[in-house]
Amino acid sequence: MRRFVLIAIPYAWLLALFLVPFAIVLKISLSDYAVSIPPYVPQFDWAEGISAFLAELDFENFIWLTEDDLYWKAYLSSLKIAAISTFLTLLAGYPIAYGMARAPEEWRPTLMMLVILPFWTSFLIRVYAWMGILSNEGFLNQFLMWLGVISEPLTILNTNSAVYIGIIYTYLPFMILPVYSALERLDGSLIEAAEDLGCSRLTAFWLVTVPLSKNGIVAGCFLVFIPVLGEFVIPSLLGGSDTLMIGKVLWEEFFSNRDWPVASAVAVVLLLLLIIPIVLFQRNQQKQQEAEQ
Repeated sequence: MRRFVLIAIPYAWLLALFLVPFAIVLKISLSDYAVSIPPYVPQFDWAEGISAFLAELDFENFIWLTEDDLYWKAYLSSLKIAAISTFLTLLAGYPIAYGMARAPEEWRPTLMMLVILPFWTSFLIRVYAWMGILSNEGFLNQFLMWLGVISEPLTILNTNSAVYIGIIYTYLPFMILPVYSALERLDGSLIEAAEDLGCSRLTAFWLVTVPLSKNGIVAGCFLVFIPVLGEFVIPSLLGGSDTLMIGKVLWEEFFSNRDWPVASAVAVVLLLLLIIPIVLFQRNQQKQQEAEQ
């Protein structure tokens, strides 16, 4: 009985927080738009039965997504920004994680605290702070002009560059922590053995350190890529009108156009896109656990 309860709790959690909300969103995506409260007319009525629902089932909202360029361009743009952001976050996060793993043991808790510390401040406040830093009169332009690097302010805010900066800053800890976890457990004698066999320090790093930290790299990339794909706040506040991401489109459909059926269809497709990296992430985690055992 106790074992059954322990197994049932995560499944009940999954049912309540994922499957039931997804079923509701899926139901709305198959509904018709209406000027009413709520702004849709359900096609499914429990009193008529499932057969009646299947007979009247149509995917007009999903077909609409393929006919309007806005949606597939938003999906492609989101995939591009998420992929580039993940790569740049890896480039920035790996040296930090490596430095933390090679630091004296008594310094590691302090360095870990410095990485986690930004989470103690509201996410929204941190993004607003970047608006002040990246604006034409912001600290970054003033600093570059003081150094003499530029003679007039650069336009950074309301561009894709500002979005990348905001995403990298926000999600950097999600990359650092799993990579650091992998590097901290790395056996230093393997690197010494590689150097004894004639490898330079750089070659030993490339042939030994990087492959053995692969699980941390993969976990970090998924932890960054998955939430960035549906990001809404950063592109809305730091990106301009040319920054097109599916999170902004989703918000516009729900709250500006109040077209809940189309917005729900956008959300369902986005979720299906996210399932692929989530499944790959779960497989990677399972392989990692099996390797540790």
